[in-house]
Amino acid sequence: MSPAIQESVGNDLRLSYERQGDDLIMQMGPQHPSTHGVLRLELVMDGELVKKITPHIGYLHRCFEKHAEAMTYPQVIPYTDRMDYLAAMSMELGFVLTVEKMMGLTDFPERLQYIRVIMAELQRIASHLLAIGTFGLDVGAITPFLWCFRDREKVLDLFEWASGARLLYNYLWIGGVMQDLPDNFARQARDFIDYFEPRVKELNDLLSFNKIFIERTANVGIISPEVAISYGLGGPNLRGSGVRWDLRKEEPYCIYDRFEFEIPIGTGEFGALGSAWDRYIVRVREMLESVKILRQALDQLPSGDPNSATPRRIRPPEGDAYMRTESPRGEIGFYIVSDGSDKPFRCKGRSPCFTAISAIDEIGRNSLVADAVATVGSLDIVLGEIDR
Repeated sequence: MSPAIQESVGNDLRLSYERQGDDLIMQMGPQHPSTHGVLRLELVMDGELVKKITPHIGYLHRCFEKHAEAMTYPQVIPYTDRMDYLAAMSMELGFVLTVEKMMGLTDFPERLQYIRVIMAELQRIASHLLAIGTFGLDVGAITPFLWCFRDREKVLDLFEWASGARLLYNYLWIGGVMQDLPDNFARQARDFIDYFEPRVKELNDLLSFNKIFIERTANVGIISPEVAISYGLGGPNLRGSGVRWDLRKEEPYCIYDRFEFEIPIGTGEFGALGSAWDRYIVRVREMLESVKILRQALDQLPSGDPNSATPRRIRPPEGDAYMRTESPRGEIGFYIVSDGSDKPFRCKGRSPCFTAISAIDEIGRNSLVADAVATVGSLDIVLGEIDR
């Protein structure tokens, strides 16, 4: 009888995996940069073949959901920033829309609606640039990483100008924003997208259609449409498998139904459908669609006060509400229960990264260890959102 590897799950439940022959247990992370954060992957390997992947999370302890119960509704917003700290504007937007839904708020200034879309799409570009750059770094491409960070800095300059911060903003508030956009913000944002759009072609020439990069990613980390749907994947991880689902189109919020844009999906262009390359190229093409939305939103941006008349103390009526939005990593959802006080009675965040990492064994099993690195990188996870 071969010995069993015992792994603890919770306090009582234990699972076992039967070793076969000379299997090797390798710990990948959390110190390894290719795990994209404080994630430890326990790999059971037969030589270089990965037979099982067990993700171990829980090193950040954000405790977002318990913190939210001790904070007033406006005070919760900075904590949402710290969930997906690479797409903080998207986290803020999802939370404030949920609170506004609970309060029955629907009449918002036009300028506010446009500002929210502009910030969300700038954040999508910044987030995808980091995902693309670090994914290239995972497979040995250093120059694209530097190019992507160079361009991401320009988006962070715009965010700093508007909010005073470069990473955690606390800018989108319930019923409004922290402050109106600075003078000439729209012009500077147009200058950025005019600069950025040609850079995407340069990135494609350097990385996306590079023969070595394609061979390293085009048949790696295959996620079939059925697996993607059954695990509840969202965002580019779902659309990379050929499923055309985007909440901005399917369940429009804010004013997304006013804009013309496409939903890129994976097509198996270079190998099997749902590969790491498909997920990568969806992010690249989504940035160009964000540019389309930004051009329309900046051209239509109305004047006026972006803040609506909301009470100083936010007290939603008793009840609950769930709202989901399309963050750069997929569907971020907030479920809030109100007891009529100025603090949430319960608050739950639904994480697209958590669902993605839950599928890692299904996706990465029977791959080579070098391909496991590419698979993790292609999922674009942020551990702050996983360990809520």
